[in-house]
Amino acid sequence: MRGVSGALYTLLLISPCSLFCSGENYFIDDQAGLGRTFDGIGGLSGGGATSRLLVNYAEPYRSQILDYLFKPNFGASLQILKVEIGGDAQTTDGTEPSHMHYQDDENYFRGYEWWLMREAKKRNPNITLIGLPWAFPGWIGRGKNWPYDSPDITVSYVVSWIIGAKQYHDLDIDYVGIWNERNFDIKYIKLLRYTLDKSGLERVKIIASDNLWEPISTSVLRDRELGEAVDVLGAHYPGTTTLPTALKTGKQLWSSEDYSTFNDDVGGGCWARILNQNYVNGQMSATISWNLVASYYQDLPFGRDGLMTAQEPWSGNYVVESPIWITAHTTQFTQPGWTYLKTVGHLTHGGSYVALTDQKGNLSLVIETMTHDHSVCIRPPLLPFTVVAQKAAFSLKGSFASISELQVWHSKFDFKTKKPVLFQKLSPVKVSNGSFTLDLDVDEVYTVTTITTGLKGTYPAPPPSAPFPKTYTDDFNVKNPYFSEAPDFADQTGVFEYFTNLTDPGPHVYTLRQVVTERPVTWVADADQTVSVIGDYNWQNVTVSCDVFMEKENSGGVFVAARVDKGGGSVRSARGIFFWVFADGTYRVTSDLSRRSVLAEGRSGTRAKTWHTLKLSVKGKFASGELNGYLLWKSDVVLVPKNGWAAVGTSSFELAQFDNFAVQAE
Repeated sequence: MRGVSGALYTLLLISPCSLFCSGENYFIDDQAGLGRTFDGIGGLSGGGATSRLLVNYAEPYRSQILDYLFKPNFGASLQILKVEIGGDAQTTDGTEPSHMHYQDDENYFRGYEWWLMREAKKRNPNITLIGLPWAFPGWIGRGKNWPYDSPDITVSYVVSWIIGAKQYHDLDIDYVGIWNERNFDIKYIKLLRYTLDKSGLERVKIIASDNLWEPISTSVLRDRELGEAVDVLGAHYPGTTTLPTALKTGKQLWSSEDYSTFNDDVGGGCWARILNQNYVNGQMSATISWNLVASYYQDLPFGRDGLMTAQEPWSGNYVVESPIWITAHTTQFTQPGWTYLKTVGHLTHGGSYVALTDQKGNLSLVIETMTHDHSVCIRPPLLPFTVVAQKAAFSLKGSFASISELQVWHSKFDFKTKKPVLFQKLSPVKVSNGSFTLDLDVDEVYTVTTITTGLKGTYPAPPPSAPFPKTYTDDFNVKNPYFSEAPDFADQTGVFEYFTNLTDPGPHVYTLRQVVTERPVTWVADADQTVSVIGDYNWQNVTVSCDVFMEKENSGGVFVAARVDKGGGSVRSARGIFFWVFADGTYRVTSDLSRRSVLAEGRSGTRAKTWHTLKLSVKGKFASGELNGYLLWKSDVVLVPKNGWAAVGTSSFELAQFDNFAVQAE
């Protein structure tokens, strides 16, 4: 459901008032009662592999990035972290490993989501943690691309992840979802609730269905038992609106995935409007950004769609983007458990305002005046609107009538100069006779609050941006890996993880192993082959070498590749130069991952259970391949892509090992 569709909407422009439109008076009052409980603002790591490169950053840069995301009163100060429950399958920008590759296999140290949750919790012990599956290992589906035929098996799998989070990482998962943006099964949801309770996990709440408002809302209204099982209705990219049936359920309503927008200032404006208007228009009490941090190769799908960018662990460079500070306008001055006032809404001349209170005398008012043309989100509002400069007076009533001074934080986007002012502390505003006035220009965000602890945290500038190293090697000799995946490899189909080969006393004890042996219950169309990419997408002339070990007799196969041009949901159609060897003693060179376009082929003498060394050299319009130090083939490669990543992989879902990987680029 991701993609920019703003061009489909029409922006109506009107002549602006001279300087500022005439003043309007807005009442901020709790005497008429309170609105919904605020549940928080968050980010989503996963769906998929969107935090892949973050774990490879050296200190202090990795901790600095985490502080900008999670540290209270410093940066985004996120209140929710949602992560993918890895399912061994491609889920947008890569695959995330499952804690159970096979039915008799359990490992709660695979991947980086455990680490990320621990780091978030370390900085904010009160952060809300959510898990959601996008895909499932193949054994769950038993040959079908469907996880519900045996709901007891799927429930046990998901609950084991929640139990493992606590047992091995002391992490209390607060919410769990069903199946991202796919059909839900009522029997499964009920059984999940029953099993959670039976397992002593009554505190874990269920979100459904992480797709659209319907049909889950009507199902909850019609089925009392289902209604008791579901705690939160979560929709994706709702365009700031809900449906009457969702409101009628009385459940908390969340935009459980939103944003998906390039994180420049236009994206920051989009995020500002979403955070306010999700509640003003749709009564949504939580909003979660996809994604948390753009920490994956930018030329994969949806490059830089995170709240900030951290995609160069080799250089240490990262960029704190405008959505971080737009988030801070809400999160640094509210907490989950605060309550929205009923006196929220749209400004007369465009924009919106929300007001929240802790019911202990504190008040935070967030105002945004984002113009439609400068903040086109993935799903903009369905109706055209205008925003012009305006004067706004706010009258504090009820519990807030005695407030005499408010702190003011301000952000301003200037799309002409492209020099925004972000999260700037202004002089406090005096409240006279219960009222104060603001001159609101277009594309601004104001937070006016009683909270005095706001802070724009800073660190020294990180190292400058630099391309991926032209010379790169990895022998995978990590005896006690902190993470299961080797640095910088981005799995696109299959899972490649560190492996200790206890049967080999020689030079290949520590290797990288592809471990998925059955097609997963997929979320997108995974390739029929497995593939992990690495390096610089702009590479043209390169030499890629690697020791390979096929474990599958007779029909096994492995490859090294260069100029690989696609990943993510398009991985099936990836093109490049692929040098394959097979256990039946043959080789093949193709210009595509699917092996349909053959450039060269013949006998190689390769076999399973033996180490071989492959070397692929590409320069201009020509390529050659060596096997165990001997030239095996040369080929013209005029019709292959001109640039792309290096890669390794297998010919099917099969066990295979890789060692002594090396790239030399010109």
